[in-house]
Amino acid sequence: MTIPKYHEMYRPFLECLKDGQPHKNKEVKEKVAAYMGITEEDRKELLPSGRQAIFVNRIGWTRTYLKKAGLIDSPSRGVFVITSEGSKLLAENPDVIDDRFLMRYEAFRMFARPYSNEKDMPTVNPSEDTPQDVLDNAFNMINASLADDLLSEIMKQPPSFFEVLVVKLLEKMGYGGSLKDSSDVVGKSGDEGIDGIVREDKLGFSLIYIQAKRWELDKTIGRPEIQKFVGALAGQGATKGLFITTAQFTKEALVYANKQHTTKVILVDGVMLSKLMIEYNLGVATEAIYEIKRIDSDFFSDGND
Repeated sequence: MTIPKYHEMYRPFLECLKDGQPHKNKEVKEKVAAYMGITEEDRKELLPSGRQAIFVNRIGWTRTYLKKAGLIDSPSRGVFVITSEGSKLLAENPDVIDDRFLMRYEAFRMFARPYSNEKDMPTVNPSEDTPQDVLDNAFNMINASLADDLLSEIMKQPPSFFEVLVVKLLEKMGYGGSLKDSSDVVGKSGDEGIDGIVREDKLGFSLIYIQAKRWELDKTIGRPEIQKFVGALAGQGATKGLFITTAQFTKEALVYANKQHTTKVILVDGVMLSKLMIEYNLGVATEAIYEIKRIDSDFFSDGND
């Protein structure tokens, strides 16, 4: 299932505290997950940064906003309790509890709208994402645009440029080994359907055979092309193959590649190619770096002098 938005967890969070007793953060998270039917698998889904689970991030903002509204309190680190205002809200049992509803509380208004003039106050959108969601969405949009630009630039270059690009990308990813002749990562093209060979390990115990095709972005590569590649691999006695292209693969091609057992075949299309170039900083330059900071719990621990 889709992980609920932070504001969709306002009521479940309060319900978990309605007994008026202090509850540890871990306990509340477990109860909210059970309350909303969020499975263990769902809870493992990570943010684009890969550093935090989406559920953990969103329930963290749920906790923050409810606390800013004065509906919950934290008598000690990692422990939460419902306030009298929070109990009163549950007793009212409103149809919807969202950001717009929380604007009835002055403390939340001051938090959500830190402006000196009422006319400067923005309209609150009850379905608004968390700040982390906003950053992640913006990050994804920027990278999607960058990926399109990368493919466009690749298509402007001569065909030989693509082979060089593939070599550099594989070397960036740690392939090619460290032998003196590691520049022979990609061999002579047209060798029975094999465009090159790359060492998987530094000593060359394992080899990966490559076919690199710079084809039009809207071209689709079907099963027959992959069958030819698998046949070429068999002719070389190869057990691992990489088909990398600027084009797209059909569903049949992907299914066929996944069914290969004696020969492992990996297909990299234009979308994945551009993502790998961004991830391994090939053909791109860093424009800006933003640091997102959090509380250092160790600094505020009981044992800190």
